Amino acid sequence: MKFQLTILACALALSGCADHAARESLGIEDVTVLKMGIGASQNEAAGAANKQWVETYATIVSSRTAIASLQQRLDQSPGEKSSYFHAKAQCWLNAGEQARLGNDHWGFVEEAIGQAAMITMGLENGTPLSAANPALRTVSTVRPDLWKIVNTIKGDSAIAQCPEAQQPLACAEVELMQAGHDAWTRSFSSAEKRLPEVQDNLRKSAETALQCKQALQTPAPAPAAQAPQKITLRADSLFRFNGRSEAAILPAGKQHLDAVVTGLKQVPAIRGLNITGYADRLGSDAYNQSLSLQRAQTVRQYLSKHGVTLPITAQGQGSANPVVNCQQTKRDELVQCLAPNRRVEVEFVLTAP
Repeated sequence: MKFQLTILACALALSGCADHAARESLGIEDVTVLKMGIGASQNEAAGAANKQWVETYATIVSSRTAIASLQQRLDQSPGEKSSYFHAKAQCWLNAGEQARLGNDHWGFVEEAIGQAAMITMGLENGTPLSAANPALRTVSTVRPDLWKIVNTIKGDSAIAQCPEAQQPLACAEVELMQAGHDAWTRSFSSAEKRLPEVQDNLRKSAETALQCKQALQTPAPAPAAQAPQKITLRADSLFRFNGRSEAAILPAGKQHLDAVVTGLKQVPAIRGLNITGYADRLGSDAYNQSLSLQRAQTVRQYLSKHGVTLPITAQGQGSANPVVNCQQTKRDELVQCLAPNRRVEVEFVLTAP
């Protein structure tokens, strides 16, 4: 791979101050966008709405109502809220709402709603979704160098096993598309103002993916001979995004559970285990209860299959007993803050002394 995550993380951290001059150029290659004033093209090739575009978005009568309805559906859709597609749908909704409030009547509001709707329907139906970014009528490509970084991060295997790195990556893509819309409307200064946040999200994604990769390469330490009364395992590090079955357990998650199995053999005083799953407060109560219970049951099944013969109970507590209480107003920041609440707790039942 041409660029390593370490190099990307360092480069993105420095680009805001060390490469300011380069950021002044958006790198626009579409000549129809660069041509302005008398003689500028007004035809379909230059982005004029055609019959197909109008028919596609004609059903969006009220963008405000459409965004509110999609937000409710996305909140209730299955899967981890920090996963790539959840985050991308949310960032498209945020972009659409921002453009709506800014009285953008060029068509980007409708296109953002369309992208959020397509992803939300896929999450609801459990159908495969493509991570490719579509060509939109009101969006031109800006900063090809940043798009190369996006594709490099997406191509690294660590991303698929690191939900914490997926959210900033997804939002960086949407933000870069939104900058492309600003450029398409010839608002080049507005496009440039979005670039620092794009770079910051890409840096966060690259750094987090690098940390996940290092964690996967480092075996989890075995429990000490004197067992604690309870250990807490982060659900985001145990399961792949949207996952709750044994097939969805991450390699790092298996290492943690294998360490528990090894530790139990060294502590004869333990006579049973109580496993409790928890979810964050996002989503419906029924969904959170089901998710937390199934993850606790999966951990119990894994331990039993790998040699633990002790009695084990498994229960789900949904969003009860939160570890942290978060008040962030931005959804992506709220999802990250609530991560400690998504967990599986393993309580050791000890023999009375």
